[in-house]
Amino acid sequence: MERPADRECGCDELNERVMDALIELVKQLGTLGQSIGHEFGLNGSDALALHKIDGPTSMKELSQRLGCDASFVTVIADSLEKHGLARREPSLSDRRRKNLVLTEHGNAVRDQIIKEVTARMPWCTALDISERGNLLELLRKMLGPVRGQNQAAEGGDRVTSAVPASSKG
Repeated sequence: MERPADRECGCDELNERVMDALIELVKQLGTLGQSIGHEFGLNGSDALALHKIDGPTSMKELSQRLGCDASFVTVIADSLEKHGLARREPSLSDRRRKNLVLTEHGNAVRDQIIKEVTARMPWCTALDISERGNLLELLRKMLGPVRGQNQAAEGGDRVTSAVPASSKG
């Protein structure tokens, strides 16, 4: 079934416009998140880590949530501890491992940052409640029924089977 947007431009062009808009949105979100983190004296990585810690969280688990190397989490943990936002505690299941746990101050700052970030997100400032509900429904549809299993990262079928030949003859 052809949709109105498909008539306005070719499907490939429409897909490229969607991709460009999503990339621009992600950049805007990153900039906004870093800006708000700076307002609280944190860099972007520290603020994101603060958001990802939802209870005792192992350093390895935090690195997976952040999509970064475990050695970088040590730098983040040092910074969060320096700001009095988190502390390292031995894991109850394996004393060789350390968990990051938010302090009372860390939880308060985390809640403030989340409130600030969500209030300034583009969907809160540009969309009404009904449009936000529609956006959420579309995002969930794109993420699919099995979220968190690289389904979205794998995407659909390949469009081409080979990489174009180099123009360097």
